[in-house]
Amino acid sequence: MRRWWNRLFVVLVFVIAGASIYAVWPDQPDRYLPSAIPWPSGRGIPGKLGPLKLPCHSTGDTTNPAADCRGMTLGLDLQGGSRIVLQADVAGINVSPEDLNSGLDAAKQIVENRINPFGVSESQVQRSGTDKLVVELPGVSQQTAKDITRPAVLMFCEALQQGGQGASTGTSTAVAVVPPGTQVYYKPGTCEPDVDANGEVATGTGSGQDRQPVKDANGNIVRVKPQYVSASALNSQVFESVVWTPAKGDLNGVPTIMTGSYLKSNAQVQFTQLGAPVLNFNMTNDGQQIFGSLSQRLTGMPLATFLDGDPIRGEQGQILAPTIQSTITDSGQTTGLSLGDAKRLRTFLNNGAFPIPLKVIQQQDVDATLGDKAVLHSVQAGLVAMLLIMAFMILYYRLPGVIASLALVVYTAVVLAIFKIGIPGSGPVTLTLAGIAAFVLSVGMAVDANILIFERSKEELRNGRSLIPAVEAGFSRAWSSIRDSNISTLITCAILYWMGNRFGSSLIKGFSLTLAIGVIISLFSAITVTRTFLRLAMSTPLARPLWLWTDDTPDAETPMSTQGVPGMEGAENA
Repeated sequence: MRRWWNRLFVVLVFVIAGASIYAVWPDQPDRYLPSAIPWPSGRGIPGKLGPLKLPCHSTGDTTNPAADCRGMTLGLDLQGGSRIVLQADVAGINVSPEDLNSGLDAAKQIVENRINPFGVSESQVQRSGTDKLVVELPGVSQQTAKDITRPAVLMFCEALQQGGQGASTGTSTAVAVVPPGTQVYYKPGTCEPDVDANGEVATGTGSGQDRQPVKDANGNIVRVKPQYVSASALNSQVFESVVWTPAKGDLNGVPTIMTGSYLKSNAQVQFTQLGAPVLNFNMTNDGQQIFGSLSQRLTGMPLATFLDGDPIRGEQGQILAPTIQSTITDSGQTTGLSLGDAKRLRTFLNNGAFPIPLKVIQQQDVDATLGDKAVLHSVQAGLVAMLLIMAFMILYYRLPGVIASLALVVYTAVVLAIFKIGIPGSGPVTLTLAGIAAFVLSVGMAVDANILIFERSKEELRNGRSLIPAVEAGFSRAWSSIRDSNISTLITCAILYWMGNRFGSSLIKGFSLTLAIGVIISLFSAITVTRTFLRLAMSTPLARPLWLWTDDTPDAETPMSTQGVPGMEGAENA
């Protein structure tokens, strides 16, 4: 009866192993395996098996459903991308811990809302400590990462006027320009210039949040005296030399800078009859007051838009500063943008700026080519490690080593299938370089359990017990050591995962999660799969030659029977 159950269980194990190998078989096996053999190409598995929807990665290819679960989910160090750490910059600002906490939660939501329009999948945005956000964006360019994590402070800016803003109106207004090639220093994240009491403008270098004033050898800021020209002389070539300043309008009688916070989150990209993209936006109630009063004052004057301290530019790189034709109170539009720039600006308008100032304190960019090489070398290293382990087990433990090697193949296939398909409720496991190292480590730990069992079995054989009682005693006596060591490892994994989650380290989390999954599966592999394989082998003629099982000489010659083992009597003749 038991032998039939063992055979049925072995068949079930091989079916699961075969399905797992099919699921994880690569599309290009020649990259990892010897190219001399014509390996078949993998097809993956469907993302939906009947009523069961797998939480695996989807390529979005509707023409080939088998491609839905094709690739592993890779981390930044393997796939390439950016990891950015943002910290709340509240120096000099009176912010309570409650406001800081709610502000970071809101900023986290804003970053997540920006991710989808940029088409970034498998990203992670998480809190770290009390004042940090960690953003991981696999497979993106540095520019996309910058766009997703930038403060997105949108500010409308007018030309600096002679005698102060509002001193005159119309195209005859004199506005400030600097010599060609001179870069004006604007305060970080704004379009506010640094003008001293003599009317001289500070020069700068860099852009956006990284802009710095130019200083001479004595540490003094280098300034230039601007010239003043008629507003009617301004054009796209002159805009580079214009000194811009925040555009202000009246809000209940108070001069207020017009920013993106006074725009509704319903900006849309539309097209003219000629197919040119146009970005349409609408104002809030307060924005209607502010923009209405400033547009009335600036009729006939150019109005630029700055994003995080940089002017928004058109397809040819020119500063976009359309001339205000009439008073605008409810809606406006920006023309001259490329389609891509219009969509980027729409994303910033619709998702808003961060509620609290954030600064980038760490940015790690990984090239996709380096990540691809890391994957290749990691897989090859894992294959070599498995072959070495299997060779050692077979040479040292003989037939039990062969059985342990088969169980190791089953273990590897099942674990990789879990990594690829995912865990119900949490999705696929994101593999990092540290996670692959943890997986290789778990392979060694899986074999370690078999070594404990086989060594205990050899001790029983040396003590004169026959094969079947010796193997059963080896499993029962090694179980306590295997259990305690694996529980200790799982506790360590839990601590590492908590620390990684606490400090925002995906490498630590990936290592601990991968190792924990491997340890749990290795318990099943060593105790159940290997044991069933051994029982099946002991019920065959392979049980008779003792040299297949050990090279030790028993202390006393005993018949190889099954007497004395509860439930195993007569197994040889079953």
